[in-house]
Amino acid sequence: MRLVVHYRILAATAADARARAEAIALEQTVEVPRDVVPAGFVEDEILGRVEELGAEAEGAFRAAISYSPDSVGGQVTQLFNVVFGNSSIQRGLRVIGLEPGDTLAARFPGARFGVAGLRARTRRVAGGLIAPVLKPMGLSADALADIAYLCARGGADIVKEDHGLADQPMAPFRERVEKIAAAVARANAETGGAAQYFPNLAGRAEEIEGNLCFAAGAGVGGILVMPGLLGFGVVDRIARDDRLNLPVMTHPAFLGPHVLSSDTGLDHGVIFGTLQRLAGADISVFPNVGGRFGFSAADCAQIAGACRAVAGPGRAILPSPGGGMSVARAEDMVAMYGTDAVFLLGGSLLRHGDRIGEGIAAMRRAIDAALPEVG
Repeated sequence: MRLVVHYRILAATAADARARAEAIALEQTVEVPRDVVPAGFVEDEILGRVEELGAEAEGAFRAAISYSPDSVGGQVTQLFNVVFGNSSIQRGLRVIGLEPGDTLAARFPGARFGVAGLRARTRRVAGGLIAPVLKPMGLSADALADIAYLCARGGADIVKEDHGLADQPMAPFRERVEKIAAAVARANAETGGAAQYFPNLAGRAEEIEGNLCFAAGAGVGGILVMPGLLGFGVVDRIARDDRLNLPVMTHPAFLGPHVLSSDTGLDHGVIFGTLQRLAGADISVFPNVGGRFGFSAADCAQIAGACRAVAGPGRAILPSPGGGMSVARAEDMVAMYGTDAVFLLGGSLLRHGDRIGEGIAAMRRAIDAALPEVG
């Protein structure tokens, strides 16, 4: 079964839209003039096909273009290249959906854990998961470990590093990971909890593999990856590794330009939902509505829906809105995102100082109070 990508094409007329769609089918596959496409297998199978084309609004058309799984092979990076490689450089073209089809769905099984697996690891059988963020950049590894300990003791489900914590001299990656993993393990031993520590994968390209294995050996509960910087292939590599056996949380840093223009790029649900699932992410972080990044309620709902769509691809994963989370907004956030979500608690949590656990406990009570009644 062929991969089908749905595009929004801006064009003056239906004829112009048809011409653009045919050009996209060429650009995303053979990248040669139509009259020199080799007959036989290349023309019949590899060349993209315009399956549907229709008007969406004045000056806007929806096109469904299909591609052979053979053009993808077994690499998630090539899959995304076929979806929107060279054509991503064009104006007036946006990816609004995709259907991998059975063949590619089998090649790219998606999240290793998904919603159910993460609930099992955190032992949070109901309600939203709470994830305080370790920050700010500039603290020592010991200082960050102290905060992580307080968060884990306070009832955090996931203790997530800020994406700005890399391999700086203040808190080198390996020192930081070792100390924070030990601090979270100590808190869990004291409380009987199951907080999971997700460090931000960092290092030079040649150091990434070693740092990933080091983190797994240190006993982390998962890994935070910035696919906009490290690549979606890194997400796929972690998700497929039985020896690591670690869930992946993805962060949106460097991906913003893909969604910020309404007439180009990719829809919010595609890049922060569908593509994350295909790459193997278990949790997808994105900016919450009402924060400083300008995502709308509709944008966020689209992301959450794409993360948890029963039809796939792969297992449903947890959307993770960040920014503007507070006890006062907990009821609204649960109403908007439901209970299968990871709610990030950012820098405001640091105002609690050594009583940071009280802030986490207050958020837990507020989220649980907003749970829908069963029966």
